[in-house]
Amino acid sequence: MKKLFWILVLLGLIQVASAQAGLPKISIGMDQAHTQGDVSTSLQIMAMLTVLSLAPALMILTTAFTRIVIILSFVRTAIGTQSIPPNQVIIGLSLFLTFFVMGPTWTKVNDQALQPYFAHKIDQKVAIDRASVPVRNFMLKNTYEKDLRLFLDIRKEAPKSKEDVSLTTLIPAFVVSELKTAFVVGFYIFIPFLIIDLIVASGLMSMGMMMLPPSMVSLPAKLLVFILADGWGTLVSAILAGYR
Repeated sequence: MKKLFWILVLLGLIQVASAQAGLPKISIGMDQAHTQGDVSTSLQIMAMLTVLSLAPALMILTTAFTRIVIILSFVRTAIGTQSIPPNQVIIGLSLFLTFFVMGPTWTKVNDQALQPYFAHKIDQKVAIDRASVPVRNFMLKNTYEKDLRLFLDIRKEAPKSKEDVSLTTLIPAFVVSELKTAFVVGFYIFIPFLIIDLIVASGLMSMGMMMLPPSMVSLPAKLLVFILADGWGTLVSAILAGYR
């Protein structure tokens, strides 16, 4: 009974304190703007929120992440380990390899756009224009001309130079090129492991061991070949060398 009494007293004190102090009112709405500056500030905030919501997609579509994560997924599938390495490890390794590949590009963005903008030497529009130049150059270097020409023909654009290509055309062309390169690399990754599967399956059939699943025998052989060939080191070095 004593505990119940003190609990009721404590709840009563909380109600009295909240009634005296008052709780802040939180509301979301649209009020009439009194000056043009209010409208401009509101639009800038909305634009910033939109950019932040699209940041993960921009991170994936304008960097080396797409190619890297697909290649690593192909390796896992080719070896036959369905959940090893886990998805978290593949995505984490892909992110850090992306940071490594994009390091020089992001350094240029920081030096040419972000630092002058933070120092109030340039305005927001100039900073965005300067930041897009290194990213654009990176995508142009790693986009097949055939893929870029495809999207230019669809949109019926005729830029005077590659620097005049719009980002709305360059980004999908870059993504298609990355997918194409990743699938080509995946094909070459599958070939040696497919040969191992065929050899193991043929050997088991010739010995009459058809009840034994070939994957139980081929998986250790694949892992042994991958380890002896320094698979991870060779794969990572090949991925990094693929970007110029």
